[in-house]
Amino acid sequence: MDVEELDIVIVGGGICGLATALALHRKGIKSVVLERSEELRVTGAALGVFANGWRALHYLGLDSSLRPTAIPMLRAVDFWVDKGAVRETNYGTGEARCVRRNDLIEALGNALPSGTVRFGCQVVSVHIEKPSSTTVIQLHGGSLIKAKVVIGCDGANSLISNFIGLKPTRPFPTSAVRGLTVYPDGHGYNPEFSRIHKDKLLVGRIPIDEKTVYWFLVLQGSQKADEDISKDPESIRQMCIDTTTSFSDDTVAMIRNSDLTSLSFTKLRYRAPWDLLSGHFRREAVTVAGDAWHVMGPFLGQGGSAALEDAIVLARCLSKKMCGSGESRTVLSDEKAKEALNEYVKERRLRVMQLSLRTHITGLLLVGDLSFLPRLVCIVIMVVLFRDPMRHTRYDCGHL
Repeated sequence: MDVEELDIVIVGGGICGLATALALHRKGIKSVVLERSEELRVTGAALGVFANGWRALHYLGLDSSLRPTAIPMLRAVDFWVDKGAVRETNYGTGEARCVRRNDLIEALGNALPSGTVRFGCQVVSVHIEKPSSTTVIQLHGGSLIKAKVVIGCDGANSLISNFIGLKPTRPFPTSAVRGLTVYPDGHGYNPEFSRIHKDKLLVGRIPIDEKTVYWFLVLQGSQKADEDISKDPESIRQMCIDTTTSFSDDTVAMIRNSDLTSLSFTKLRYRAPWDLLSGHFRREAVTVAGDAWHVMGPFLGQGGSAALEDAIVLARCLSKKMCGSGESRTVLSDEKAKEALNEYVKERRLRVMQLSLRTHITGLLLVGDLSFLPRLVCIVIMVVLFRDPMRHTRYDCGHL
């Protein structure tokens, strides 16, 4: 059987995988992305990108082309209908926009050299070859790839994270539906992130541009829908309509008129913040990035931006250990590769732990069914550790 030998292999062609390949390309480093789908996949309708994410996009050279696709958000507004309470969080000078996932995926994919992404390549196993410590990837169909460095960007159900030995992700007691709604004559909503709380439900709404709105519905506990509906967009939409009958007419209409092709139903999962602080995220010359490392709930809107940060830092750390110039740059040695991955994990660990902890506590306060004492503990943690509501968006992952 023929065995292909490559320097850097990225498993997964989502946002994180493509961003990592592009960051490496910007540093003159060639990589190969293995994507199991037959084309670039778009899971989810849109994602919030805050100032930290836009900095990463700037370092990738994509910010100027993506800004025209999404209007800037001025603030976040929470409405508690049952309590008659309102809370505003102004974004100030920080940049916040809601970007369509397909716009970001296409921008990343178009910026990569032809042949970087290999479609229809499903990784079924990974093992370390002894005594060389080379990583061997087996694809569906039996073909083998030997790689000096392997980066798992294969999402929350990551095969690579299992290989490294990460603790399993945990289910959050909620599910989420996400979708897009197009208003041909304009939606008329303010440029703000609105979260409407009612009857233990949470509906979020963010304008992408003057005619398109991204929305999501978070369902708790016994309100979680059966997994079977996740395969049928019509059933997803009808479930959302039935669940939100007590909401305003414009909210129900937004859901009723949603684009069926954009709808997704997900049972939320997360990697515990304390696991991120203590876990090992490298095995030999194999590591993880994005959701494969730090999958978190959508409550801060930082999953995508954190993945972009990972890509920048990982490419920077690897670049320091490379030899040669231009597209001929290669990994210097197995030990240098491990050193680079250790530096990457060291630099990112505290950042992703803080984001994960803040996201987790925010989610519990927003949609968790907490008794008095646990809620009080969460509030104290937020006041002590996260008093500044926008501090996490001012983070700069640094230039490539």
